[in-house]
Amino acid sequence: MLDRPVKTPCIGVCSTGIGDLVCRGCKRFVHEVVDWNGYSLQQKRIVDSRLAQFLAQCMANRFEVVDEAVLKAQLELQLIRYDDAHAPLCWVFAILKAGANQITDPSLFGFAVLPWCRDQSLKQLRDEVDEEYFQLSQAHYERYFLQGVASE
Repeated sequence: MLDRPVKTPCIGVCSTGIGDLVCRGCKRFVHEVVDWNGYSLQQKRIVDSRLAQFLAQCMANRFEVVDEAVLKAQLELQLIRYDDAHAPLCWVFAILKAGANQITDPSLFGFAVLPWCRDQSLKQLRDEVDEEYFQLSQAHYERYFLQGVASE
């Protein structure tokens, strides 16, 4: 597992080319997008780990995994790309990105919506998670990268 390659988090919706310091698509910082191919495996793992932790944190506010085996089986059946090393809540996000509108019973996919979010559609929840995930990444960037620039 330690030698496994880290796939690019890029989803083909890069906003760094239009001036964003954090990509709205993959949530990487502009310098990570630019330098990705030159990063060592360890550097890629650090970025990948941060992104997965942020996404799982945002997902945990709205969802829970109730059957990991069913979730994994659905991902494979639907041919949805996911990273086995990431938390299962990240896998739920992958399913929601692929087809939140088609899911009528989350239990058939191995997850549940937490009680305080059940009045929202899966698409609304997915979009909220995506926005919160972006805001969390942006706040991290501002705290650890822009703060140093402002003090110079």
